[in-house]
Amino acid sequence: MGDQICEYLDYLSLEAGLSVNTILAYGRDLCDFAGFCGGSGIESIASVNSSIIISYQHELALSGKIESSVRRSLVAVKMFLQFALANGISSQSVTELLESPKLWQKLPQVYNTDAVKRLLDAPEPQSDRFYLRDKAILETLYATGMRASETVSLRVNDVNLKIGYLRCIGKGNKERLVPVGVPAIKAITEYIKKQRAQLLNDEKPCEELFLTHSGRPLERTFLWRMVKKYASRAGLGPRLTTHSLRHSFATHLLSGGADLRSVQELLGHADISTTQIYTHVDSDRLKKIHKEFHPRA
Repeated sequence: MGDQICEYLDYLSLEAGLSVNTILAYGRDLCDFAGFCGGSGIESIASVNSSIIISYQHELALSGKIESSVRRSLVAVKMFLQFALANGISSQSVTELLESPKLWQKLPQVYNTDAVKRLLDAPEPQSDRFYLRDKAILETLYATGMRASETVSLRVNDVNLKIGYLRCIGKGNKERLVPVGVPAIKAITEYIKKQRAQLLNDEKPCEELFLTHSGRPLERTFLWRMVKKYASRAGLGPRLTTHSLRHSFATHLLSGGADLRSVQELLGHADISTTQIYTHVDSDRLKKIHKEFHPRA
């Protein structure tokens, strides 16, 4: 089954255009599924039957995984089985047995503008060696709502500081243009002029905008640790992450009067229902709407 999984993952990469992280996650899920099948004496996807599917779902339910992980695992298996059926690898359809669990919709963690300002002001020129870079990263995250993976892959040529826009490559290699505000433009400009050239490795020049001390592209884990460091310094607690800035970006736009479609485009959401969650986060906005339109407010 391993060769069949590799063939399917190649299809996801070359034809479906899914992101590297998604393909890696699906690959892990399918390897787990293949291991379960192997333990049951099934070595080929063509031999997968309804009893194996039911047993695997039961195994996942008892695994202790969170609902979102179980849901992703079942989606990965379902898509793999559909691929096998469509390409003649398997002759039987058992995908109707794969029902994903219903997920509770959790409200994202959002910080008010004062808390975000404290975070953005946390880097200190006197004590932080890479103050200019860190300041530029934090300002960029909040100004654009980009994901951590999108931020670390941002290249110098993707940023147009004169007109205040950047080109972002999101999930599935989808491209979008995002405006950049004046504070972020100022921070990025200062970083490029005063620090980035010092970080560059002349032997291995790098196109990415944000670099490590050795001139290499940053990794997502670095961004996660950096944000945690400055959140702690600003007294904002351990729950603040890079994604918290993305949530705050979207919520603050909607609070300021932005329409849902525009926020969807800025975030790069394929489905507007994903963006709609932010309309439930801002309690002040909800109270204002209720007071204005409810007959008994």
